[in-house]
Amino acid sequence: MSTETKSADIERSTVERIRSNPFLTELLSNRIALLGLGLIIGMFVVAIYARFAYDHDAIVATTFGTNPTKTGPSIEFWFGTDGQARDIFPRVLYGAWYALKFGTATVLASTFLGITAGIVAAYYGDLTDNVIMRTMDVLLSFPSLLLALALVSIFPESMGLWRAVIALTLVYTPRFARVVRGAALKVLEDEYIEATRALGANDPRLLIRHVLPNCLAPITVQSTLNYGLAIIDIAALSFLGFGAAVGDPSWGMMLSEGVEKGLFSDAWWWSFFPGLFLALTVLGFNLLGDGMRDALDPRMRDAVD
Repeated sequence: MSTETKSADIERSTVERIRSNPFLTELLSNRIALLGLGLIIGMFVVAIYARFAYDHDAIVATTFGTNPTKTGPSIEFWFGTDGQARDIFPRVLYGAWYALKFGTATVLASTFLGITAGIVAAYYGDLTDNVIMRTMDVLLSFPSLLLALALVSIFPESMGLWRAVIALTLVYTPRFARVVRGAALKVLEDEYIEATRALGANDPRLLIRHVLPNCLAPITVQSTLNYGLAIIDIAALSFLGFGAAVGDPSWGMMLSEGVEKGLFSDAWWWSFFPGLFLALTVLGFNLLGDGMRDALDPRMRDAVD
């Protein structure tokens, strides 16, 4: 058998395995989830395009045109201009880069901390479990946005949106920890865990190679749902003045400026377009997260927030 034939057989078998995967079959048959996936892919394309097509400093500081007043949508300025005569279109597109960049950082950091805390609490139990989970319960007892506001005010304004990332990471970590702990406790009850321990597997190997892979389903769903929450909470903190710096092309900051200076002067476009992009992005992650939850296990509706 030639090398080309072997390669073709491997590719064919890989495609067949993917097609026969019940999760992918269920997910791809869910039109709502596909709509969410399409919205997310579209926003990622917009974000990457804006990142390389526009200069950040020019978007923040450059004044387009000679008339320093806001104008409505037109052929020249598709989304209109703001009070400083800046073109809103590139600012809204660059805002997608901001949202996905800092949203990704928030979800990755909170997922890592939540997984670590949840698995360690489930595996060692007793005092370790009580200390970790009671700490998580204290953090969960506060409204998420109020806790984020309290935490973000600790860090200097020079950190920009990174202080919002740190604050929201601490806010989201308890959610992951609780979900992961519940999934890990079920996995630890299986007999193969005792067999693996009897064969001499140490704790790190047992947790990383055997417990963690069997907890990926709820972790994936929780991460997807929290992605949308992270984006909207980052925008909310910027809207309240605790996130992006003044002038930065953040959707939350643009909404704040639009509501404060645009709506009361009939400049609806100033806040409409960043609000539309924000809503579509969050909607995409919520639809995909719900579809993934149903595809993995409908019973997870009771286990995942």
